[in-house]
Amino acid sequence: MKWNSSLLFSGLTALMFLPLLADPSHAAGEDVTVITLTQTACQFVESENGVDHGYTSAEMADCEKINAETGEERLANSEVLTLKPGKYIFRVTNKNVPYSLGFWVREQDYNWANPLHKLNKTSVSGGGLDIGTTLDYEVELKEGEYLYSCPLNTTPDYKLVVKG
Repeated sequence: MKWNSSLLFSGLTALMFLPLLADPSHAAGEDVTVITLTQTACQFVESENGVDHGYTSAEMADCEKINAETGEERLANSEVLTLKPGKYIFRVTNKNVPYSLGFWVREQDYNWANPLHKLNKTSVSGGGLDIGTTLDYEVELKEGEYLYSCPLNTTPDYKLVVKG
């Protein structure tokens, strides 16, 4: 068989979509709950009881300053997300932040520098949330306490409790 650019492109395209077709979490009849979150500068709106504080940020340092001044109080008044064990898709939108954002959900005691945590603790993250973009982050959550945030938008570490 002779390889050419169109054959290579077709193969790469098939490989890109293979995970979507083979992912058992999207099988018919399997329960996956979608949690919708909206990021504005320095916050997740839903996590702060639906209040968009109207912060503006041109870079991560802006949010670091804002959260140093207001983050502790906002976090104390934020809604603790309580879920049942199961599979979830966190559908996250960058509403109006002018730089690329991400999302990170992890067990409360997760330490990214501990190699054992990468093997036996839950941590799902990703980037690529440019302004106006919505991305899905899929995770299976077991009973316990978790945190979620955006390290690139420097949001507070919002609490998530999973209990049966």
